[in-house]
Formats: sequence, structure tokens, C-alpha cells
Amino acid sequence: MAQKILIAMDDSENAQRAAEFVARSFSPDNRVTLFNVIPDTATLCNMNSPELTPLFKEQQASFCALESKKRELVNAALKRAKELLVKSGFSADHVKMKIEDKKHGVARDILVEAGKDYDLVVIGRRGLSGIKEFFLGSTSQKILNGARDVSVLIVN
Repeated sequence: MAQKILIAMDDSENAQRAAEFVARSFSPDNRVTLFNVIPDTATLCNMNSPELTPLFKEQQASFCALESKKRELVNAALKRAKELLVKSGFSADHVKMKIEDKKHGVARDILVEAGKDYDLVVIGRRGLSGIKEFFLGSTSQKILNGARDVSVLIVN
């Protein structure tokens, strides 16, 4: 029986490894969604308030150009992952790409999507230092701890 697999993606090597793992390890009759949550920085790009510091106003255009570039990089990463899955035998119709703006938090938004009838969430392990991970937690750790009705696979 085919499963619905959600691969949490960004433009990192860890995310690409997660897609490679699914391509190698799962039957191509499964349905895969490549899912990305983009932090909502568009609001900052449209902000025009007298309270903004002059330094921020000077850098606002550069910041917004970086945001646009980040979206391009994420879109390219999802396309590479889809091509990899298709070359591995997955039907192009069974591999969806989905990008959403952050609503609650990256991990929480992934969990909300995972709650939409997925059987498995696959995510690459982020390489945070031990101290950062202790204080902040990684996205993969938050998903692992927050998942209730879906299995989670963390790929090294």
C-alpha cells in the first residue's frame, strides 16, 4: 500500500540527503510532498514606519533582495529533489512541491502539514552545536517531540 511521505525541505545539504534517502529506501509507488516553510520576512520589506531606525531603512532594500534570493534557492532545492525522486522511479504526478509562509513556527507549521493525512515525515538532521541545540532546539528535534499521529524519520 502506498504511503504519503512529507519531506521537510530547505536549501541545505541535509534536506537533499533526506530526499536522497527517500529515493533510495522507499518504493516509487509512494506519494511524496516536498514541503518548505519560509519565514515571514515579507512584512519587514513592506514596513514603512517613522519608528524604524535609519540604519534599518538604509539596509531594508538589501534585506528584501536577500529574501527574494532565499525563495529562489528554496524553489531550486525543491526542484532538484523532485528531479532526483523522478529519476529514481517516482512518478512526477506523485511528487508535489509545496512552499508556505511561516504562520506559527517552522516546526509547528511542518507538524500542521504532517497532520493532513501523512504517514511519515522525513527531515534532515541540522548540525547545530550542542550548546545551541540545548538552548534553542533543532527543528528536527521539535518535530520529533511534537509528532503525535505520524512517524518521523531523521536522516543524518
